[in-house]
Amino acid sequence: MQALDLEVVEAARRWHAEGHDLWWCTVLSTFGSAPREPGALLVARADGRHVGSLSGGCVEEAFLARLAAGAFRAPAEVIAYGDGAGAIDADRVSLPCGGRLEVLVERWPADARASRELEAYAEALRGANLMERRVPLDGGRCGWQLADAPGPRVERRAETVRIRIGPVARLVIAGISPVSQYCAQFAQALGFEVVVCDPRAEAWAGFDAGDARCRRELPSEYLRRHPAHAMTAVVALTHDPRLDDLTMLEAVRGSAFYIGVMGSKRTSANRAERLRRSGGLDDEALGRIRMPIGLDLGSKTPAEIALATLADVVRVMRGR
Repeated sequence: MQALDLEVVEAARRWHAEGHDLWWCTVLSTFGSAPREPGALLVARADGRHVGSLSGGCVEEAFLARLAAGAFRAPAEVIAYGDGAGAIDADRVSLPCGGRLEVLVERWPADARASRELEAYAEALRGANLMERRVPLDGGRCGWQLADAPGPRVERRAETVRIRIGPVARLVIAGISPVSQYCAQFAQALGFEVVVCDPRAEAWAGFDAGDARCRRELPSEYLRRHPAHAMTAVVALTHDPRLDDLTMLEAVRGSAFYIGVMGSKRTSANRAERLRRSGGLDDEALGRIRMPIGLDLGSKTPAEIALATLADVVRVMRGR
């Protein structure tokens, strides 16, 4: 999940507390070059205020116009935009390259049921487990349960939509360096929750963390208290083996989907030997660590190294 999902949920919780009815929209499927992926969220109020995105512009305008005209009164319905039979506003909304998307629209009155759904969403995004939300299209009650497997983010089976909701994608940056600065900026732009850890007081001077969470402690200590969940990437970026090696030893204990440490091929070979000899890591654990970190782009500058690092993180997260 992305941090934007949490922004949508928090906005919805504020509006619900103020007594507003909500229209909760989830992208179900895309075809062609639809701009957003399945699972993308948008929440809207009757007055047109909204947070989130379905397409990046054109679909939102069409949806809000129909909402203002009194549409979407059912508890749950599926609408389509773009090319193809049955698409809503097909003559007005043309997605790039002939794309098409389907959207689940749920009407949530300002009642206790909506409050429970929003609390469950917030808990799923802040927790460590992958949850599954089942939405019956006949207007029945929604259900939540632990997901039995990762699988697609959204599935439609007969008259039930199954949506997998998990923790917001997190990037733990171990140590402050010029590369760390760019990694924090790039990751926040990509929608990651960013945590920066460094125990050295002098390292924080001049470091612009943006909206990142700053922890003045050893990254290994942070990971010990907050084990990496399945949507966590851990990157060590200082060239200081005392900090980087401890981070690697703790990171492999968790479920991080990406673990990487900066260094040349020679440095990486020496580190692997240290981690094997002194840290007791076996081949399986060492195989989880990307040494050297990132895609081989021929990067030279800190910004280029950060770009290669985040590109590799996204590649692995997307299953490529």
